[in-house]
Amino acid sequence: MAVIPKLKLSGMEKAMPVIGMGTASFPMADLETTKAAVLEAIKAGYRHFDTAFAYGSETALGQAVVEALRLGLIESRSDLFITTKLWASFTDPSQIVPACKMSLQNLKVEYVDMYLIHWPVRLTEMVRKTPVPVEIVKPLDIKGAWKGMEECVNLGLTKGIGVSNFSIKTLDQLLSTAKIPPTLNQVEMNPYWQQKKLREFCKERGVHVTAYSPLGANNTKWGDDRILGNEVLADIAKARGKTTAQVALRWVYEQGVSIASKSFNKERMAQNLQIFDWCLSDQDLQKISQLPQAKGVTLASILGPHPLVLEIDADL
Repeated sequence: MAVIPKLKLSGMEKAMPVIGMGTASFPMADLETTKAAVLEAIKAGYRHFDTAFAYGSETALGQAVVEALRLGLIESRSDLFITTKLWASFTDPSQIVPACKMSLQNLKVEYVDMYLIHWPVRLTEMVRKTPVPVEIVKPLDIKGAWKGMEECVNLGLTKGIGVSNFSIKTLDQLLSTAKIPPTLNQVEMNPYWQQKKLREFCKERGVHVTAYSPLGANNTKWGDDRILGNEVLADIAKARGKTTAQVALRWVYEQGVSIASKSFNKERMAQNLQIFDWCLSDQDLQKISQLPQAKGVTLASILGPHPLVLEIDADL
C-alpha cells in the first residue's frame, strides 16, 4: 500500500494527504460503482476523498466509509480527510448551514475536514439539469456566503473552509472581509493550464492550491486528451520509465500543489500514487513550462453562456 505525504494547512490541526481521489464522473456513475471504487482506493492507500453535492457521489462515499470501517480497512473516521462542496443553489447565507448538514447526512459523518464554495455564483433555484435559465444566475454575495461558511466551522460541521474556482479578483474580495481566511482554493490546474499568477497570489496570502483535472479530465463533457495524448509529456515519461499521467501528476506536485485526481480503474489508481520517489529534471520542467496554455473547464459549459457566467470564466 502506498504511503502518501501530507501537508499542514493554515489554521488546521489535521494534515491533508497531498493526493486525493476525486469522485466526479461523466456521465454520473451509479452508487455501487462509486462505492466499489472508493473501497479499492482505500485499499491502495488513498486517505483523502474529494466529493461534492453536485457530483451526486456523497452517498456512495459515505457508504464506502461505513463498509471500510466494517472490513477493518481503516480504524476510524479520523483516518480519512473528506472534502465536499457547497453547490451554487445553496449559497444564500440562510441555506449554507442546512446544506452542509445535508452533505453530512449523505456522507454519514459528523463533520467533514474541508467544505468549499463550489463556484463563485448563486443560483436562485435548485437545478436538475444544465444549462440553466439566465434569470436564475445571480452574483454571489461573497461576504454573506462566507459568514455562513464560518458558521459551519463554529458549529463543528467542518474543520476547514475554502473555495473552488475563485479567481484572484474574487479571492481578494473574500480575503478583505473574512474572519476565518479560506484555507485553500481548488482550481483546474495541469501542464496545459499552469495557473502561475493565481498560484503566486495564493502563496503570498497563505491560501493553499489544490488542482482538479490534473490529467485534463479525458472522457468527460468538459475534458480532452491534451495531457494524456501530449507528445512532450509522453517523451519525458518514456525516458523515465513512467506513464504520461505520472509525469503530469508529478509536475503538479513539484509546484507545491495538492491533487484531486479521479480514476475508478484499479491499476491507474495505484499508478497515480507512484509519483513520490522520483523527480523531474530541470530540462523536463523547462519543456513543460513551454507548453501552450488553454483552460479546459468553464462554468459556461455547465450553466450556459450567460453574461455573468462568461464574466466569471474570463476572470479565472
